[in-house]
Amino acid sequence: MTESQQQPVFVIEKIYVKDLSLEIPHAPRIFLKREAPEINFQLATSHNAVDGEIHEVVVTATVTARLKEKDQVMFLVEAHQTGIFRIGNVPGDEVEPVLSVLCPNILFPYLRETISDTVTRAGFPPVILNPVNFEAIYHQKKQQETAGEQPDQPADTITRH
Repeated sequence: MTESQQQPVFVIEKIYVKDLSLEIPHAPRIFLKREAPEINFQLATSHNAVDGEIHEVVVTATVTARLKEKDQVMFLVEAHQTGIFRIGNVPGDEVEPVLSVLCPNILFPYLRETISDTVTRAGFPPVILNPVNFEAIYHQKKQQETAGEQPDQPADTITRH
């Protein structure tokens, strides 16, 4: 084998929005409310092999804004930010961390922009998602698997208020 065949390969083939939805169930009356909403943020990641060295990674965010007054939903937006990655010449035990940490770290800024832009275009102030430590989420999941624990929700899913 030549040296170039043994070098690890990591290529971003494509980054795109796979699915995007916005709901404003109480429009137009909700636009008359002046109360600041409570924002609930849920995040999940998934990945699967597409073909050989080609992998699809999806980072999904669901953002719900509710008014505390009547527990009324102002808006709900869900986005599936997706990337197609070529990963080659990487030892088998190192592929999962690449798919669970590196790829979501690449996709997350695009997801933040998609969410913020969608909410703004819907007529609301932008929602800026805080950074996420995908490495910590990955290690937490591995620790739970090692301990044989079954978490209430998957370790690659987080919820913030």
